[in-house]
Order: sequence, then C-alpha cells, then structure tokens
Amino acid sequence: MTFHTLIHSSAKAMSEVAQAPRTADYVIVGGGSSGCVLANRLSAERNCEVVMLEAGGPDSSPLIHLPAGYSKLVGPRVSWEYRTVPQKHVNNRELHYPQGMTLGGGSSINAMVYIRGNRHDYDQWERLGNAGWGYADCLKYFRKAENNQRISDRFHGNDGPLMVSDQVSPLPLTEHFIEAARQAGHPLNDDFNGERQHGVGYYQVTQRHRRRGSSAVSYVHPVHDRRNLKVVTRARVQRIVIEGGKAVAVDVSIAGSRQVTRIRAEREVIVASGAIGSPKLLMLSGIGPADELKAIGVDPVHDLKGVGKNLQDHLDVYAVATLKQPMSYDGEDRLLPMLKHGLRYLLTKTGPVTSNVCEGGAFVSSVNDTEWPDNQMHFLPAYVVDHGRMKIEGHGMTLNTAYLRPEARGTVTLRSADPLDAPLIDPNFLGVEEDLNRSINCFKMAREIFAQPALSGLIKQEYLPGNGCRTDDEIADYVREWSKTDYHPVGTCKMGSDETAVVDTQLRVRGLDGLRVVDSSIMPTLVSGNTNAPSIMIGEKGAATILARKLV
Repeated sequence: MTFHTLIHSSAKAMSEVAQAPRTADYVIVGGGSSGCVLANRLSAERNCEVVMLEAGGPDSSPLIHLPAGYSKLVGPRVSWEYRTVPQKHVNNRELHYPQGMTLGGGSSINAMVYIRGNRHDYDQWERLGNAGWGYADCLKYFRKAENNQRISDRFHGNDGPLMVSDQVSPLPLTEHFIEAARQAGHPLNDDFNGERQHGVGYYQVTQRHRRRGSSAVSYVHPVHDRRNLKVVTRARVQRIVIEGGKAVAVDVSIAGSRQVTRIRAEREVIVASGAIGSPKLLMLSGIGPADELKAIGVDPVHDLKGVGKNLQDHLDVYAVATLKQPMSYDGEDRLLPMLKHGLRYLLTKTGPVTSNVCEGGAFVSSVNDTEWPDNQMHFLPAYVVDHGRMKIEGHGMTLNTAYLRPEARGTVTLRSADPLDAPLIDPNFLGVEEDLNRSINCFKMAREIFAQPALSGLIKQEYLPGNGCRTDDEIADYVREWSKTDYHPVGTCKMGSDETAVVDTQLRVRGLDGLRVVDSSIMPTLVSGNTNAPSIMIGEKGAATILARKLV
C-alpha cells in the first residue's frame, strides 16, 4: 500500500458517516487537539455512544501528513481564515489569525513542535484557585498522552497514543544556530520538557514513523471502527440547546446543508472548539455577557460575564538574515528539488520532507530568571516572513522571538447573531507597555545570537529589520509594524472561581448542567510555549474527569 493510499483509506473511514445520529450520550463539538482525545477516551466506554462534530473536512490531504507539507497548508480548505480587529498598539493593523479547520484541528496544520510549557505555569494556575491543576497533577496526563521515542524518565511517557520523536534530518544550519546560542551564553538543553526548560537545542516533534502525528492520527484513526463512535466532518454547530438550565442538544448543519439537524446529548455536551470557536458557540447559544448578547440580537439564556474575555496570545517578532551561501530550505519547494526530495523520502524516509522547518529553539530569559524563562525562540533555516507569504529571492534564515507571559488581555465577541459570521477577535497585542518592553529585549537577544562566530560568518546582511534599526525606539517601531501572532490563543473560557471564570476545575460551565468546555480556552493564563501539547493534556485530564478516573 502506498503512503498516499494509506492516508486516504484512513480518511475515508473517518468521513463515511453521511448523517449524524439523532442522539448520543456525549456530543463533542470540535475535532481538534482536545476533541480527538475526548472522542477516543470516552468511546472506550462501550456502554456509551459518542459523536464528534468537526466543522472542517477530513484530514485527507497528503500535505497534512507529510511533515514539510504544512508550509503549503493555507486557505479555507484547512483553516478558519480569521483576521483580528485593527490592533491599535501595532499600527492599527488587522492581523492574519488562522485557526485549524480540519480533523485534528491545529495539530493537523501546525509545525509539530512538542512543548508543554513551564512547570511554574501550572503551579500558577493552582495558585489562582484551580486545585488539581498544578504541575504535578498535569504531568500525569502529559505522560499518559505521550509515547516518546527517545526519552524514558519520570517526566516522559512511552505508552501513550501521541508519538513524540527527535527530528530525522535537520539542516546543518540549525546546528550553527545552536552553537551560536551557546556562544551567546545559553546552555545546551536536549529536553525542554524535562528537569529544566532553560537553554537551546533541537525541538522534539509530534511525528509518527516520520509522518505528522496529529491528534486525529494518534487518537481517532486507530479507533475509527468503534461502533459507538461517530465522527462527522463538515458539521457546523450553530447553537447549544439549553432546557431547564441544562444543555440537552446541539443544532448542526452538515456539509453546507441549510437543513438543521438536532442531536440530543443524553449525558453531556462537550465544547472543544478552541479559544476562538468555543466562546463563539457559547455566545450564539445565549451563554455569555447578557447585555452584549442583547445588543446584537441574541436572547440571553445564562448571564456569564467571562465568556470571550481573557484572550491571551504570544506575539511573534522575528530577526531575518540573508545568507552568503545556499544552505537553507529556500527554493527547495521548486519542481526538480521537490521530485528529488520526494524520492529520497520514499526510499529512506529522510531528508527535507521530514522537516518541520522550525527545527531549533531556545527558552531564555531577558530578566535572568532561568527557572521561568520569558523568551521563546523558534529557529527556521529559511526566509519565513509574514506567515511565509512573502516570497524573497536567495537564501535566508529566520529567528522568531516571543515574550511568553504577556500582561495584555483581549476579547472574542460576536459580530452578529448569524452563526456563519466570523467573530470579532481582539488580542489587544501590546496593550500593556511592559509587553512591548519585553518584546524589545527578547528581539535584542536574537540579534546577539546572530552576532556570534558560529553564525556571523554565514550572514551576508540582516534582511529584517536591517542595520538602520538600532535604538529601542526604532526596534519598537519595527515590532509594531512587523509582529504577528504565534498561533497560541487561549483563555476565553477561563477556569476559576471568580466572577469572570467560565468553567470550574471540573471544566463544567458554571451555573449550567450537562455542559463542559475542554480545550485551550480554559487556560487561566497562557503557558510558556506552544499550546498543542497542553491542549492534548487538557483533553486527557478532561476525559478522566468526565469518567471519574483520576490518575494517582
């Protein structure tokens, strides 16, 4: 069986359900990083029926499964092509803000970087009043999910569904970056998810047998033949039906049909649509700030002030350099190189096709706190500017920096009562001055690495922002004009007990029965790193909570 056939046979099994069942015990809304975990774990209970509804299509594109293919995964076939409202602190730009819309969600289109965040992130959650969500508690579920192919110790699991592996064929240029960072004073680290996060090294990736290991591949495809699990793609849920203070059903349109199907939930409706989709669905269902809902024509059902508030995201600021020699991935997506690399992949499962492009990374601190670094770097041995949409001749390299714990808080609100309208997304980037100051400091650290001997001799010139940008004020102007999302929105249905909390520590929507939110939107504060692995952990912990199986 060829690789192409293998992909499509699995995807076909996932999309054979032509009609959604009219009733199930659990109705999961969203087939992304958390939703696929829930589908697997809940359907393991043979005495219950589970249906998972995903707005996007099946994960049938070979570009999803070939690791390097994600650089071509753009557009409405696989993502919600959102834009923010004008960001007043970043030159009033409307930022491109894509979110995964296919089976597997963001885990099917991301760069596959496996990062959990810092132990202090989760201990902070617990200090904020979320008992049972400290680092020691969450570590059990990270380990339960993980099947790490290299590391076996108290921090890592080796029996879980989620394949985590070292990269196969990173470019030598990435090794130059790691050595330059070491020369700049940052220690080597071969496991950012272990004893310490601080340092520089290669990222581990969510790959299975040198193909993408999305949550769909890891959790859903292996159990697609369970009779009590129905996965329905191209299913857009329009609202949750609340009767007598309990979520009892969802209304959904399937495959673009104008006909609305009602699916009843005998036990629970579980919302897993992410930090943008989950608050949108709650508000369309009348769950949210009552005054705001009334103003746009939605009848309030349950006044919950925090829905759509507390949006947090990492802001990406990149340093880009032009190389003297052709030693990057630039140009390798042309026809002849692609044919060569494709043949190498088929014969040896090595080479550029296995790359996630974002090969090296670092967690360093602009304030000398090595226990809880505030700066994450992603090194890409290629020109990657404006989400990769800007085409630049020649060969280059890109070093992204992100201040990890922004203080600014944004919102997701409804544009109208029409479920097909995109929501209004306002991350409020740089809305707190300290976020700008830290972003400047983080960017300066990238430049320090570029200046080290291991890299400086390879660089022809700095492409962005260029040598004319030197002072803090000039760097601030560059940040405002060129920064972008790091694709890590969280927090819009936050967990807690204060008046702005949306869910409790059991992930139940406060004040309603039969309704939970289980995804990145429940994070009270943003983790220090990429958000896919934490979202999968939340899915594991949420499923265990629903099934009342606490790990000890």
